[in-house]
Amino acid sequence: MRKVEHIGIAVKDLANANELFTKLFNQANYKLESVQSEGVSTSFFKVGETKIELLEATNENSSIAKFIEKRGEGIHHIAFEVEDIDSEMQRLQAEGFQLINQNPKDGADNKRICFLHPKSINGVLIELCQEKAK
Repeated sequence: MRKVEHIGIAVKDLANANELFTKLFNQANYKLESVQSEGVSTSFFKVGETKIELLEATNENSSIAKFIEKRGEGIHHIAFEVEDIDSEMQRLQAEGFQLINQNPKDGADNKRICFLHPKSINGVLIELCQEKAK
């Protein structure tokens, strides 16, 4: 793993959260994106070398809607950049980590992504992400 790529924060209202985080970071978000396959709208902020991703559910069946219903708003996941997501998934599975996705899928911000189940990592949802070829 190369670095923390971003921290994902589940929010109920993306517009209100954008205002709040704009004040907190003293800068506007740099990107809004909808990921229909995940049922989310996202907003990205850059703070130093790390990105903060705000996630709002776009339907009640999305993982973000379920997360907020169970736990409320807050930190949802930590994403790590990897060089080769396929080999990293194989390595981690061989080490005993439980993958939520058996194959990488398309995510926000031009990434291929995969999630590791929090049950195998002390309750923390981990996302692996690799930049897609341009």
